[in-house]
Amino acid sequence: MSDSSPASAPTPAVPSPARPSVVLDVWCELQCPDCRSALDDLRTLRERYGDRLELRLRHFPLEKHKHAFAAAQAAEEAAEQGQGWPYVEAVLGRVEELDRKGEPFLVEVAGELGLDAEEFDTALIDGRHILIVDADQAEGKAIGVTGTPTYVIGGERLDGGKSQEGLRERVEEIADRLLAERA
Repeated sequence: MSDSSPASAPTPAVPSPARPSVVLDVWCELQCPDCRSALDDLRTLRERYGDRLELRLRHFPLEKHKHAFAAAQAAEEAAEQGQGWPYVEAVLGRVEELDRKGEPFLVEVAGELGLDAEEFDTALIDGRHILIVDADQAEGKAIGVTGTPTYVIGGERLDGGKSQEGLRERVEEIADRLLAERA
């Protein structure tokens, strides 16, 4: 997910100097308490690396959470409206509310953030983002993602579903090494 352009936008052939040097794919599910716990680490990584590290949300809705698939679609709509990460953080910060209220909560959060809530509702009904969510989930399964959060950086997969202990430090080690190689 990218806040700067829709998922269907073509990728530039040559990275511009403003593009991040390192990509961290975060396989996440917006109804997952472990993913909520990971938010502080993600914020710390964004503060430390700024635009040298691109955090990409990758969807991996788990069957045990009945609103996770809709939440993934809503996150894509938020990205399309330019507020992907703020929306993700707002929903993850209130997973219990998502558990209780379901899809109306996803539209409510959009309205709270000043997004077009009516368009969110329409996107959830017409399923315009289903293919993105399905593709992320299929790719995650193909690379061995089994739970959330799972991180992929520099070709290394780090499973945060069991414990967040030491993961941020490991991501930093890999990011530092990759950035040094590209300097």
